[in-house]
Amino acid sequence: MKLKRSARLVDMTRFLLEHPHRLVPLTHFSDRYGSAKSSISEDLGIIKESFEQQGAGSLITVPGAAGGVKYIPLSNEEEAAQIIADLSERLSKPERILPGGYLYMTDILGNPELMNKIGRLFSSVFADRSIDVVMTVATKGIPLAYAVATYLNVPVVIVRRDSRVTEGSTVSINYISGSSKRIQTMALARRSLEAGSRVLVIDDFMKAGGTIQGMVSLLEEFQATVAGIGVLVEAQGDIEERLVEEFVSLMSLSQVDVKEKKVTVEPGNYRHKADKLLKGETE
Repeated sequence: MKLKRSARLVDMTRFLLEHPHRLVPLTHFSDRYGSAKSSISEDLGIIKESFEQQGAGSLITVPGAAGGVKYIPLSNEEEAAQIIADLSERLSKPERILPGGYLYMTDILGNPELMNKIGRLFSSVFADRSIDVVMTVATKGIPLAYAVATYLNVPVVIVRRDSRVTEGSTVSINYISGSSKRIQTMALARRSLEAGSRVLVIDDFMKAGGTIQGMVSLLEEFQATVAGIGVLVEAQGDIEERLVEEFVSLMSLSQVDVKEKKVTVEPGNYRHKADKLLKGETE
């Protein structure tokens, strides 16, 4: 289709936003718009500059016959601070306290706009990890996992507490819950994961980390590699032993006072981890 340059820029931007982390040959755009590659390159330069000025991410150009352009969604420091501040305000509301000292989070996990923003944050901090799959455990972590996977442009696999006939044969393991010390079971369909996959583990809440450690053990059965771990909220305080050491968290929950109707939350380690990754440092 032959388009004016303004319309072409809009259509190219839309295509790139809808296909993050995908290497797109310049010939794709050249054939799509009936334009010379030199014109396409100039257009991509304009889009790249706009993305970077707005903190929306960057375009990476890969030279050579098999090369092209790839859009990498990123969140800047200001955007991350705003999202974390918004989360802190939402989680601090005393009406979230449930009997037993639990915290109501279903409305947050069910908010598409908020999940979209959070998914972008996690995809930013793990952008250079060459992720093949995002993994989570049913059920509350599913919206968050899909939000992250959308920006990484990879599939989601869901670990369940029991096997289902609709998923075919499964691999099951027993693991010990880090907080309750109970033996529990989780299962994953054999067809869900290929050997050698690099997996980003995502969960909505982590206390001692028993569930996440269980997923890590399950990945070993598939000969897959943990490329990173991200949690929306990590609990602090009365924890005998943290079973997971290397993870990225957006929020840290230090206290739920049922009697005083008070919730104490603060930013997690996201900013610290993001800064290290941007500098190319490792723990």
